[in-house]
Order: sequence, then structure tokens, then C-alpha cells
Amino acid sequence: MKTILKLAPVIGLAGLLAACGTTTEQRAATGAIGGAVAGQAIGGNTGATVAGAAIGAIGGAVTTPKKPN
Repeated sequence: MKTILKLAPVIGLAGLLAACGTTTEQRAATGAIGGAVAGQAIGGNTGATVAGAAIGAIGGAVTTPKKPN
């Protein structure tokens, strides 16, 4: 139950920050920040934080921003 309570705000924050930005670099940076926060909340150690940041950066970099029609 404690894990679920830790994850709820992290998932919400990640959803808000997921791939924010107009350039690839901005999206990678926001993904890395969200991933690092999620990794720390889930794993609680440096390795999990670094892994979360790396996964978030890759995820943010490969997303494409929505373009208005």
C-alpha cells in the first residue's frame, strides 16, 4: 500500500511533464527529470534514480510533439 501511495503523485507528475517541450532536447530533459523522480520514488537509491533518468530521457527524446492542423 505504501508503494501505491508513493507512485500516485509520481505518475501524475510524469503525465504532466511527459515530453513537454518543442525541441528534442527539451523533451529529453523533461523526460529525464520525470524519470529521475520516478526512479527515486520507486527504488529509493541512486541506481534507480539514474536508470529512471536515462529511461525518461530516451522516452522524451523519441516522442514527437503534436502539431496543430
